[in-house]
Amino acid sequence: MKHRPLTGALTAIATPFQKGKVSHADLQRLVEQQIRGGIDGLVPVGTTGESPTLSHEEHIDVIHATVEYARGRVPVIAGTGSNSTDEALELTRRAHEAGADGVLLVAPYYNKPSQEGLFRHFSVLAEATDRPVILYSIPGRCGIEIGVPVVERLRARHPHVRWIKEAGGSVDRVDQLKQAMGADITVLSGDDSLTLPFMSVGAEGVISVASNLIPRLVVRLVRLALANDFAAASRVHRRLSPLFKALFLDPNPVPIKAALARAGIIGSDEVRLPLAPLAAQARTALVAALRELSL
Repeated sequence: MKHRPLTGALTAIATPFQKGKVSHADLQRLVEQQIRGGIDGLVPVGTTGESPTLSHEEHIDVIHATVEYARGRVPVIAGTGSNSTDEALELTRRAHEAGADGVLLVAPYYNKPSQEGLFRHFSVLAEATDRPVILYSIPGRCGIEIGVPVVERLRARHPHVRWIKEAGGSVDRVDQLKQAMGADITVLSGDDSLTLPFMSVGAEGVISVASNLIPRLVVRLVRLALANDFAAASRVHRRLSPLFKALFLDPNPVPIKAALARAGIIGSDEVRLPLAPLAAQARTALVAALRELSL
């Protein structure tokens, strides 16, 4: 199938809840707000979408709903990773059936496979779909990094594995990926605060948390960087930096849900256990950052 470009500003979209259930009305409103803001893609049921606490049926339902609400206007990249290859395979197949344009596959967490295990895990999943596969390396949550040689091997074997969401916090790592594979690998930042420095060494966008709230500003930051106007991009980055920091004072997605509820975009800042409501000190810092942006 023909693939749409997966670069620019994509939103790791939150899953709104009301009284313990997924709120489809809030999700639809959030999707519309993203598209009106010029976002380049939607990434449901990742960490920001609280996938660890969704049942399998809820997980697939949110993918279906996001595809339905997007109506083909932007690509929808579904989070389908797991530390169980069989579980990730089932989620990937069902996301494919639900109409997702691609999948985001996080490195297996907790069981900490070897690099060979990672290669075999991702290969099995890549063989289950012909749609774009975005690898997701986030060692702070998974305890392991997807090594550059593994990314090279996967890219050589599977032409549709040519993206990676990089959330290891290292500009050098992005540079290593680009030096090894050049245009054959598209790197997307997994950290809002590192979008600009990552793009300065070759990343081509971000899968953003902040864009749930401020899609237009994140889009502007990324487009300026893609146009090599790093002076103007730096000014946007500095303006947004306090918010980027405030959104991670408590575990994601607790702060972004509090911000979305405060802005009236979703009806509740509800999260599921083991996540807890935003701590008072973090809320004070978040409100201050929102006021700085007149939000």
